[in-house]
Amino acid sequence: MRTTQAERRARTRAAILESAARGLSRYGYGNLKLEQVAADAGYTRGALYHLFKNKEDLTLAVREWVIETWDQEVGEAVRAESDPVPALLTLARRHAVFCRRDIARVAVALRLEFSGQDHPVGNQIEENYEQLVALVAGLVKAGRRTGALRSGAPAGVVAGAFVGALEGTVIALAGLVPHDERYAVRAVAGVLGLEGER
Repeated sequence: MRTTQAERRARTRAAILESAARGLSRYGYGNLKLEQVAADAGYTRGALYHLFKNKEDLTLAVREWVIETWDQEVGEAVRAESDPVPALLTLARRHAVFCRRDIARVAVALRLEFSGQDHPVGNQIEENYEQLVALVAGLVKAGRRTGALRSGAPAGVVAGAFVGALEGTVIALAGLVPHDERYAVRAVAGVLGLEGER
């Protein structure tokens, strides 16, 4: 069966994005070589430049692709929960599973590399991080309104600690399945002040 030009283009784009995500997570932005990204994806450098203007354009596309993938695999499951506490624990569980793939480490690698710099890639990564913290803060507030979570520090502080505990746990336990998922949930349950093992 013959494929259309649009299908071939989409397949090429997906392969290059995945290759670039692996490269960014392993080597960072500064050390990313576009020739290697193209070769690892099975394409020429010309094919890459046909789709992306430069390294910054490619990296911003990778960031968007990672966010879309995260939303499909994590965000949708969180939104499907009607109760804020199960939603928060689902977020931790699904995020830990998502982080087993190279693409998940892109945001962490770029956030560290661009920390404190005014750069389009760093600014986008920081904006995504703030959106995640805001999502968690909203769920914490909702949990407090229902009485499922105790009041305490401001919701934004709790949300920052939640995201920090989650990211720290999945980084420290990378490759240790199923412990990464189990302890990610335990870590955020501790931040939320939930009693008992989850």
